[in-house]
Formats: sequence, C-alpha cells, structure tokens
Amino acid sequence: MQIGPYTLDGNVVLAPMAGVTDRPFRVLCRVHGAALAASEMVHASARLRNSRKSRLRADHRGEPAPRVVQIAGGEPEMLADAARANVAGGAEIIDINMGCPAKKVCNRQAGSALLADEGLVAAILEAVVDAVDVPVTLKIRTGPDPERRNGVRIAELAQRAGIAALAVHGRTRAALYNGRAEYDTIRAIRRATTLPLFANGDIDGPEAAAQVLEYTGADGVMIGRAAQGRPWIFREIQHYLDTGNHLAPPSAGTVRDLLLEHVQALHAFYGPEQGVRVARKHIGWYLAGRPDGEAARRELVRLTGPDEQLERIHEYFLGRTGSAAA
Repeated sequence: MQIGPYTLDGNVVLAPMAGVTDRPFRVLCRVHGAALAASEMVHASARLRNSRKSRLRADHRGEPAPRVVQIAGGEPEMLADAARANVAGGAEIIDINMGCPAKKVCNRQAGSALLADEGLVAAILEAVVDAVDVPVTLKIRTGPDPERRNGVRIAELAQRAGIAALAVHGRTRAALYNGRAEYDTIRAIRRATTLPLFANGDIDGPEAAAQVLEYTGADGVMIGRAAQGRPWIFREIQHYLDTGNHLAPPSAGTVRDLLLEHVQALHAFYGPEQGVRVARKHIGWYLAGRPDGEAARRELVRLTGPDEQLERIHEYFLGRTGSAAA
C-alpha cells in the first residue's frame, strides 16, 4: 500500500486507541508485523498541547517511519495549527480523528460527532491538507446513527480534499462498540472512491481479515481491540493473507518474554509509578484466557512496585513455558 511517499511493507495496521497505543505499544506492534501505527489522539488545542499527557501521546522517538500522529478537534484552523506543530515535531503522517464515539470527545464537537456536519468536515479536511506537506489520513465511522449512514459522502469529501488514505470503522457513532460491525458501507465507499482504504471493526484473526478484505474490496485492515494482549496478531494476519497458511501460536515462553519486555518499556516510558499503573491493563489482556490468568491478574493489579510486578509475571509463567499461548 502507498500513503503519500510511503510504501507500507504490509496491509495490516494498528488502530489508534486512546489509553492503549502509546509509544511502547506502537513499537511492539511494529516489531510484530504492523505496517503502520498511529499515536493515541492528541487534542488540537494549543492550550493542551504542552500538557504531560499530550507530550507523551505525541512522543514518537525511536519509532520506525512513517511516524503517525492523530489529532482531534472541531475547528479547522485549530486542527491545521496542530498539524503544523506536530509535523514540526517530527510527525511524518497526520491522521484526523472523526471516529471516536466517546462522550467526552463528541461533547466537544470532535471525533465522530463531526460526521453530522458535512460542511464542517470538508472545511477541516481542506484546512489540514493545505497546512502541511506530509500525507493527511482520516479515520471515520459509517455515520452518526443508522438513519444517517453518510460514510460514502464523507469519503467523497475526503478524496476531493486530498486525503491520502481512509480508515472506516464499521459502526455508527450511536452504536459505540455494541453489536457487530457492518461492512456494507465500507464496500460502498470502496466502489465510490479510489482512496487507499482500511476496513476496521471486529477483525480478530486471519480468517476474519481475509473475509472482510474480500467482501469490501478494501486495501488493508486496521486492528484495534484484538491487538490488546496479542501484538503478534499483525504477523499472524499478514502471513495468512500472503500465504493462506497459519503461523503457529507463540509459546508461553515467548509470550512471557514479550510481556516482560512490554512492561519494562512502560516503566521506562512513564516512570516507575505511572508505568506500573498503565501496565496493569496490558497484563490483564495478555493473561486473559490463560490458565489461572484471572487470579494472577487480580494479584498483579494490587502490586505497586515495578520490580515486584516483573517478578510476579515471571513467576506466573514458571511451569507454563511449554504450553501454547491462548
């Protein structure tokens, strides 16, 4: 796939997820086969840009190119200014968030709330594309609600504005993450536009990815929640798409080493205290479905020191290093 001057080495990418796709997770997913990984959404407000949270979210030091920063907001010039600031900071692709359904985002007339105002969408896309010399991509949902699935019209606006690639989550804003994703809208977008197109929503394994690509005609798939605790999913899906064969699941020892590496990176990135807190949810995702994983998770969330967190993870996997990963 081609996004501006960048040729991706695959067509399976990581979805930006607030509170999840920080730099340690993005780097890990890239190492394990993700062809692209966008930052957590960074609010476009200049007032919030220099907060610690925003600085961490926009921190892409050491990441492989192309480095993608996702911005969120509801005013064209504010988003254009944020795009310029992030490009000056080293971003090589700017992604615009029009897909987040969270109330605290939509109440600010940002994220998927923007889909209800096609004129504002067009103004934002044109302002951001004109503001920077790097590719600008867009993430959307299929529309505000089932009665207003305007994803095709939004995609046509994006193509006219010069958007370099489009990702579509197969739910409306009103659906949040409930029910099953639908791919008919994504299929219609493929027929209406020539944009590089990623399908997103409920793609949780190799067969699902292949089926969605065949049905929609999309160029690639974007993986979100299915990557939580399974960063190797990108390699599994890409291998299946390329060969039609399945990779063997990672051994328990491989999962242990990967989890320890991930948790150590979180401690280093956030600092010991916050790093331990952030690591808890990732540990829970890695252990989900594993033998005694829930009991181990309940114990691990009570630990407050980085060394004891790492030691307890190692202890959990003792005696399980010969079993297959869940």
